[in-house]
Amino acid sequence: MRIDKYLWAIRFYKSRNEASIACKKGHVRIDEVTVKPSREVFGAEKILIRKNQMEFTLLVLGIPKSRVAAKLVEQYAKDLTPEGLRKARTEIAVNQANNRFETGGRPSKKNRRDLMDFMDSESDSTDE
Repeated sequence: MRIDKYLWAIRFYKSRNEASIACKKGHVRIDEVTVKPSREVFGAEKILIRKNQMEFTLLVLGIPKSRVAAKLVEQYAKDLTPEGLRKARTEIAVNQANNRFETGGRPSKKNRRDLMDFMDSESDSTDE
């Protein structure tokens, strides 16, 4: 089975096109060698995938005939990614979400007037 089809079948990518693009960009490697989307996958191969700024390591256990249910993925691939790396990435994502500034979109006319009044009062205090 092709590597792009395999990664789609084990639900690592949402679409086969997305898996194919990842291969073309060099984000998918087998035995430290960048692979093309048409590369055949065989059992007991280690696949290194860079996705969302994180390196995943998968071990091929079997080849599915088509896309499998989420519960059955463990029969075809084993995730060898270190747990510490996973936790670190999760913590980074949580911190980034907490640090985002919520603007609420474009300011209303009242918000803009309040902001202009604040800016004017601040500039008046610096003039003195």
